[in-house]
Amino acid sequence: MVKLYDKGVYLLNGTKIVEDAAEAAAGTGQSVSQEEAAKNTMAYSILEAHNTSGNMDRLQIKFDKLTSHDITFVGIIQTARASGLERFPIPYVLTNCHNSLCAVGGTINEDDHMFGLTCAKKYGGVYVPPHQAVIHQYAREMLAGGSRMILGSDSHTRYGALGTMAMGEGGPELVKQLLGKTYDIKMPGVVGIYLDGEPARGVGPQDVALAIIGATFANGYVNNKVMEFVGPGVGKLSADFRIGIDVMTTETTCLSSIWKTDDKIKEFYEIHGRAEDYRELNPGAVTYYDGMVYVNLSEIKPMIAMPFHPSNVYTIDEVNANLKDVLHDVEQKALVSLDGAVDYSLQDKIVDGKLYVEQGIIAGCAGGGFENICAAADIIRGKYIGADEFTFSVYPASTPIYMELVKNGAVADLMQAGTIVKTAFCGPCFGAGDTPANNAFSIRHSTRNFPNREGSKLQNGQISSVALMDARSIAATAANKGFLTSAADIDVEYKGQKYHFDKEIYANRVFDSKGEADPSVEIKFGPNIKDWPEMPALPEHLVLKVVSEIHDPVTTTDELIPSGETSSYRSNPLGLAEFALSRKDPAYVGRAKEVQKAQKAIEAGTCPLEVLDELKPVMGEVRKMFPDAGEGNIGVGSTIFAVKPGDGSAREQAASCQKVLGGWANIANEYATKRYRSNLINWGMLPFITTEDHQNLSFKNGDYIFVPGIKKAIEDKTAEIKAYVVGGGLKEITLSVGDMTDAEREIILKGCLINYYKG
Repeated sequence: MVKLYDKGVYLLNGTKIVEDAAEAAAGTGQSVSQEEAAKNTMAYSILEAHNTSGNMDRLQIKFDKLTSHDITFVGIIQTARASGLERFPIPYVLTNCHNSLCAVGGTINEDDHMFGLTCAKKYGGVYVPPHQAVIHQYAREMLAGGSRMILGSDSHTRYGALGTMAMGEGGPELVKQLLGKTYDIKMPGVVGIYLDGEPARGVGPQDVALAIIGATFANGYVNNKVMEFVGPGVGKLSADFRIGIDVMTTETTCLSSIWKTDDKIKEFYEIHGRAEDYRELNPGAVTYYDGMVYVNLSEIKPMIAMPFHPSNVYTIDEVNANLKDVLHDVEQKALVSLDGAVDYSLQDKIVDGKLYVEQGIIAGCAGGGFENICAAADIIRGKYIGADEFTFSVYPASTPIYMELVKNGAVADLMQAGTIVKTAFCGPCFGAGDTPANNAFSIRHSTRNFPNREGSKLQNGQISSVALMDARSIAATAANKGFLTSAADIDVEYKGQKYHFDKEIYANRVFDSKGEADPSVEIKFGPNIKDWPEMPALPEHLVLKVVSEIHDPVTTTDELIPSGETSSYRSNPLGLAEFALSRKDPAYVGRAKEVQKAQKAIEAGTCPLEVLDELKPVMGEVRKMFPDAGEGNIGVGSTIFAVKPGDGSAREQAASCQKVLGGWANIANEYATKRYRSNLINWGMLPFITTEDHQNLSFKNGDYIFVPGIKKAIEDKTAEIKAYVVGGGLKEITLSVGDMTDAEREIILKGCLINYYKG
């Protein structure tokens, strides 16, 4: 079904995989070096066209367009304004798809929307009102273009199927683009994703995506690399099908994606009135890839990603055949994820030997596409979801899609069966809509199923579960009144209805400045919208207290800063920070604030020892070895330890909330994604790495760590940084910060990106 090659390979004429240079030369009659063949990837040509450094090993990328939603655009624009923003230099689209229906916080959400509209007018952007489209569907319909690059402040910024290399990053990376700066990275590896065969009946894009995620996530096969989709199987897939696979590549932890394009993608652009934006893309005659994932589409079966990660995959047939064992395995894994905070059992979901689920949802950038919903309507037509606990909701990804589904009768078929069809909204994906009941089990065609991401509150004793599935099998389960059912087991006639795009829907409602800024416009600030607090520069020495210790194999950004209703405070840095780690370590905020008192005293010119008694013996121990450490040259703050933090969302608040609570660093064995590490750096936090086994650390929660000469270490690019655990003397440990650009080091030294641009 899915095979991973254990080394780099060559692809000949886009169709034949060979494993060594000699065979590649024999197959083509050309002698091409590995280095030259690597330049024949589609990714290389697009990156080269957007690189401004003149050095393809160290890229400095300028993107064509930017996009953000209403969880992130306020913070981004506020940061850019504080750094000297005068106008948007490239098209910047502000969508309002994340908190449209979330009523928590009074006027907060609509205040942020009005902030976005007035900023689009003032700085020359595009404003997409609530309910019109989710961020990525609007980008597919209106922004993507062949050989272009788009940067978004959402991790699922993926438009590779349309020939656009897109990346999801934290807000500070968009700030850099708004200020005319660059996105600086090493040349990423490129891994080929070779699609062969053709999907079987009942198999949808989510099934293919989950199979790939299951094969590549845990081993990091494509981590921070570009996934390049090639092979004869690509041509067997519709544009919608490709888009549905592509958006889920984020869950592999890859950097970006790109696909070969053909007449089906050309037709997509024609349907949307943008034929001129199509470009035919193919790899070269002899192309070298740093790895290869072979996917036989014909062998993919309907899949399910069980709680609590998209990589926890099984076929639906496997689950149904081994129900008790699979559920027990999920329960055992949950012991790690949930830390025993609640009792967790799924055995009560077994009803008459079958898995009963209480909720089905098809939504957002992954599930809300036209073909997915049409297929679901075909499956459920003439059937009923029943009058028991099971509910079924569908969220079309844009109003144009919704309109076409109304016109072709799909909405009527869904509603007649008992389905609720809602507007374009990302809520179910991140806990701001359709939160299941406590202990309920939801199946969703959406992007993620991390613990509590669906909206339950662990700290309040709540837990519900989400499994990811394709829209087709969700509809089959709905037709079976909530009993888990594979779409491959349903006898259905798929109509295969054609899509028609109504461009007037956006023309009538979306504000598009056409790039013209109007400086006379006054920005509307709601009372919740606050400026960033002042942040100090990196001192000569640091005193860090470990205030949280997390030993999960992976820590998600949802655990670092929960989404859902907490996101209503996204425009208030200090208000949002109150929720940091609230579902993972509820005591974190209090501990961090207590330590922060010392740093605030330093900034006020008073003695930190007078406001934090526990610091007195710490500094007493430190001064025995470092007598000069003290007034005028130290900073005091907090750090967390996590094994592998940063999987999931691109939201910068996972780092900024720690920063405004006095965080100076993270310590980890590794970072799950480039974007989280970048967020730490852009907020002036040190991304420390320790090679110590996480079960046998030299420090623990509550310990102080003294890092002498940290400022000089960053300036001198010191590879190994000596630090000391304080307690009964000083115990030496070794930390590192990994590879950093000169600009990243300067950001750390200045204290944060805002300070860096202030000079």
